[in-house]
Amino acid sequence: MSTRGDLAAFAEALAARLPGPWTSTYTRHAAYHDQIATTSELWDVGAVGYAASNFVLGHQAVLGRADGARLLLFDRPRYPAQFMIGALEPDAHHDAFHQVAEPNGITVPAEPVRAAARVTRRLLPRYENSLRQVQRNTAHPPPRRATPALASGMVSMAWHPDGSVGAVTGVREATAVLYGAGFQYHPYHRQFLLPASYGDREQIARIQAVSQRLALIGVGVTMRPARPAPAPTALPAHPASPAITSPTR
Repeated sequence: MSTRGDLAAFAEALAARLPGPWTSTYTRHAAYHDQIATTSELWDVGAVGYAASNFVLGHQAVLGRADGARLLLFDRPRYPAQFMIGALEPDAHHDAFHQVAEPNGITVPAEPVRAAARVTRRLLPRYENSLRQVQRNTAHPPPRRATPALASGMVSMAWHPDGSVGAVTGVREATAVLYGAGFQYHPYHRQFLLPASYGDREQIARIQAVSQRLALIGVGVTMRPARPAPAPTALPAHPASPAITSPTR
């Protein structure tokens, strides 16, 4: 893929016009896999993330701030008069991203003054807000829902105080049945949840349907009391395991 020659100069001009001291680091990529180390950290589930994942960028610039904030800038594929810019994830435990919306990136014109105004007005406020939420979650993790007591070879369910139904199981085949009935797995709570928004009658009908389908494969369903959730503690600064990227963190 051919790359435009003005990205490095544009990145420096853009960094100079953003509020606060920003620096720019320019990098060229010989092949697609060279960009993955950076693009995999994009805090974006929209157009910027899609472009970075599906196109060979050729080169990029990372704009950085002393407090650790980082923005990734690259050519917008197929649009030579535009660039794309998005926030990079902070170095935090993956649990700290729970219920934090991705700030998502934007497209900017190839003119530093206009681009800086757009980044300042549209991207930075979302990015700063998301960063603050991650920092709060790190220092004060939100409470987890209590998990149903797991029973070997079965699906264990429990009603939560908010009206949702939680389910856990060690039977792999049972997970497809739960998904089919409207349960969604929530990594932070470590269980499948059937939302309270369905209402009691619909929830009961779905639980019955799950029981019937699981009975066909020899898996039982129990409604057990939820185990008390452990008190939240401050999260480590670095993830204990590789971070999991999800649109529904």
